[in-house]
Amino acid sequence: MATTFCVSGAVLAKAGAGVSDTIKAGGGSSGLAIGADYAVDAWINDAESRINTNSRFNFTDGFSNLNSDTKLILREVASNLAAVYAITYDMGGYTSRSEAESIINVLLLNADEGLKQLKDKKQVDFIDGS
Repeated sequence: MATTFCVSGAVLAKAGAGVSDTIKAGGGSSGLAIGADYAVDAWINDAESRINTNSRFNFTDGFSNLNSDTKLILREVASNLAAVYAITYDMGGYTSRSEAESIINVLLLNADEGLKQLKDKKQVDFIDGS
């Protein structure tokens, strides 16, 4: 499953050291019905869809024409949102549920700020150099 805004490595890094070993391992032998790699990519695609819908602009279709700053905000927001899914999949690897929830809160705060910037069309350059 192809993703546009970010890669699974960014998601796993943001999910932290406690992210499930099943998710870190990836591949079809992960024990997930659809495979861990597929799950992370599906979560990224979910995040991309949420970004497009929330901002009322399809960044995915015009991604190659976006300037680098806009692409970086998209990467940040998508990886933050997908990392939340990775953490909530299995919180067993974190020292406590509170630790996992603290990471989630930071990710959601940063994702929300990025979504606000993307929604404000005055802050986003849609085409390189314009």
